[in-house]
Amino acid sequence: MKFEDLITEINGFGRFQKMILCISFVGRFIIPCHFLLSNFIAAIPSHHCDISFLDADGLFGNLTEEERLIVSVPTQEDGSPVSCHMFSHPQFQLLINSSSSSDLPVVECQNGWHFDNSTFISTLATQWDLVCDNRGLNKAVATIFFVGVMFGAAFFGGMSDRFGRKPMLLVSYISGMAFALASVFSTSFTMFAVLRFFSGFTITGIVIVSSVLNLEWVDIEHRRLVSIIDSMAWAVGSTSLALIAYFIRDWRWLTVAVTSPLVLCTILWWWVPESARWLIANGDVEKAHYYLHKCAVMNRKAEVTSRIKPEALAISVSDQGKKKYTYLDLVRTPKMRKLAMLTGTVWFCVATMTYGISLNITSFGLNMYLTQFVYGAIEVPSKLIVYYLLEKIGRRKTEAGAQLFAGISLMINIFIPKDQWIGRTVVAVLGKGFAVAAFCTIVLYSSELYPTVLRQNGMGYNSFLARLGVSVAPLVLLLDTFWGQFSQTILCSVALIASVVAWNLPETRDRCLPETIEDVEGTGKTPNKDQEKQENEEKIAMNEPQ
Repeated sequence: MKFEDLITEINGFGRFQKMILCISFVGRFIIPCHFLLSNFIAAIPSHHCDISFLDADGLFGNLTEEERLIVSVPTQEDGSPVSCHMFSHPQFQLLINSSSSSDLPVVECQNGWHFDNSTFISTLATQWDLVCDNRGLNKAVATIFFVGVMFGAAFFGGMSDRFGRKPMLLVSYISGMAFALASVFSTSFTMFAVLRFFSGFTITGIVIVSSVLNLEWVDIEHRRLVSIIDSMAWAVGSTSLALIAYFIRDWRWLTVAVTSPLVLCTILWWWVPESARWLIANGDVEKAHYYLHKCAVMNRKAEVTSRIKPEALAISVSDQGKKKYTYLDLVRTPKMRKLAMLTGTVWFCVATMTYGISLNITSFGLNMYLTQFVYGAIEVPSKLIVYYLLEKIGRRKTEAGAQLFAGISLMINIFIPKDQWIGRTVVAVLGKGFAVAAFCTIVLYSSELYPTVLRQNGMGYNSFLARLGVSVAPLVLLLDTFWGQFSQTILCSVALIASVVAWNLPETRDRCLPETIEDVEGTGKTPNKDQEKQENEEKIAMNEPQ
């Protein structure tokens, strides 16, 4: 009996599968919160040189706060104080003659900075003076985190294929929570950066493991539904982050708030089952039968597994259970090698584009909390449309089309003047919607393309390249200092490249999940639903009395 037949008989989307989905939803909720956390904890409030030390010398006398600022700090064209310089000595004549101060001697800030705390009580910038010459360290926070995510994806992908989905999920829950909470006690930026790296390294295991575990417990017909529901956790987390950050303006407490759901995840982990597919592929049919029976009982189909012996579950094991697979198996055979190259390219491009948009919430002139909320909210209709398109036109056309339209949206924004912030924001939101559709599709698509024995390795490898792209995204945004549309041009280009590459992937709609490398190479057998139906009809016909 094939696993797809068995999972369908015991109800491929019953109460058991819904339980797994709900438990993983809680853990996946925190992923976007941490991935986009730097938008808020690394924000740079308005600031100017601290001039309080001059008052200590009695230079200001009875001057008001506004007058003290006028004589101490030069102004920009819009009338606001310059951020990084002050006059070499107070210019009292400016109180009488308000002429240009551009030709007056200035020096760098001598005694730190004064920050506007009307928006943020505390951020990394205010904590460690990450402004002016150190301004780039704020962008580096996101890059450091995603470099950790990148290596964590490779680690958890390989380890969950070797040791199982369930134990590595617990490791991710506990270690991710520990490093994230430890980071709020950092006494220096270096200490914070190191802990933030390990937070990314460990937390990424949640999304890597749970997405595959959910997929491996459902039948063919419900894979796209589960994938869309699963990805809705990202939309909920992304919109919730805007609300949480709005009410919690201190970076330490905000980090604690978005990490706290992991306590509940650790408790709920006890109800998470191991993947029966993974157990069978690794030769542990006894344990696979145990979990399948639990699934059948909860789905009220206990009679199905009661009549099946564990030995009958050795679907395609043969020597598969004896062999330990590694990332090298992704490139040992021709079709696997091509698959790894194509999916890796798409993941890198999709991630670079998506996060290039998501991490750029302050460049359109709108309130950052509102922009973050809208960016999260657009994901809901986007994913609902993807659910419809995956069935109607298939995975390949949906992925390639979403990338194409995302690229077009980014291209349009290149030609919209920066003072037209409403138009730019609308186009950016549409681009984010298409980018999310592409990301949502490629996660399901890749899970269906890789065989069970290498699925976590494949997803780990793809996620590694995706996080490499995410790490590059904040650096791409820095290129706008050379030319205002530089980052948009690069993001547009990678979106169009991904669209072309995605078109060369094979379609997986209505196909059984491949179990072995031989299934991918064509030497095994991975039939679609019509072929299975025909085979079953032929078997019935052969058994009918003549």
